[in-house]
Amino acid sequence: MTQDTDPLQHPADAADLKRAVALLETPSITARMAALAGAPIEFGMSKLPKFAHERIHKIVHAALHRAASAALRTVGDAPSKGASTKTHKLAAAVSGAAGGFFGMAGLAVELPVTTVIMMRSVADIARSEGFSMSEPWVRAACVEVFAFGGNSKSDDAAESGYYASRGMLSELTKGATRELVHLAGHRGAHELTQAYAKKQTAAWMAKLIDSVATRFGIVITEKTAAQIVPVLGAATAATMNVLFTNHYQDMARGHFIVKRLELRYGAQAVEQAYRRVKAGEALALPERVEG
Repeated sequence: MTQDTDPLQHPADAADLKRAVALLETPSITARMAALAGAPIEFGMSKLPKFAHERIHKIVHAALHRAASAALRTVGDAPSKGASTKTHKLAAAVSGAAGGFFGMAGLAVELPVTTVIMMRSVADIARSEGFSMSEPWVRAACVEVFAFGGNSKSDDAAESGYYASRGMLSELTKGATRELVHLAGHRGAHELTQAYAKKQTAAWMAKLIDSVATRFGIVITEKTAAQIVPVLGAATAATMNVLFTNHYQDMARGHFIVKRLELRYGAQAVEQAYRRVKAGEALALPERVEG
């Protein structure tokens, strides 16, 4: 691998990649929720009614579709603008406190609001990394973030939790990306082509959201179970939402750092460098100081 194709040979990019690995390979959100609740997630899961699992997954699907539509299309298109992560955490805390007060009954109201807040935060971070929300593949990458629950003890040491999640989505996204590139090449040729492109993009996004919602729904079910622990109330529910938002902000930052480096060095080169950093082969890298 030459210097021009190896991000680890460039100090600033090497430091960014090291940061991405640290963010993306953190303990799973499930483990962090259990630590906050002070009890294993299994305790809450055993208390959830059987019907709750199906209901939660339906709410998650609807919430993700709404968030992708409402949040991603209303975020201003100003690449490289700084992200307002603290503002989104505060908004999530307020939403979580309300949901915690009403318990399970409040989930149908609280979750869509929180998901929109988190999706806006993810898009904000993508924008701060230089990406444009006008690009369908960037909006898709924002949705992908919700499939990243973090690394767990059960992950194979040779297989990154992050790349395992990306692999799960890859067949879907590769085919869609090829279709989008083809349609983009014909954009402007005819009004029908533009209309077809929009229709195909919408269909692809819907399929991607359904795929991501399956994984995100598992995490939301675990979050709901964690909040069933008797000592938890509105205040702790607010803290849980901040924890949740912080986790997906970290996933977004790491994901879009990797995406940015891939545009420069290529996906294969970045993945190889990522695995070297994760394996401890390139940990003595300079830290990048943010302005």
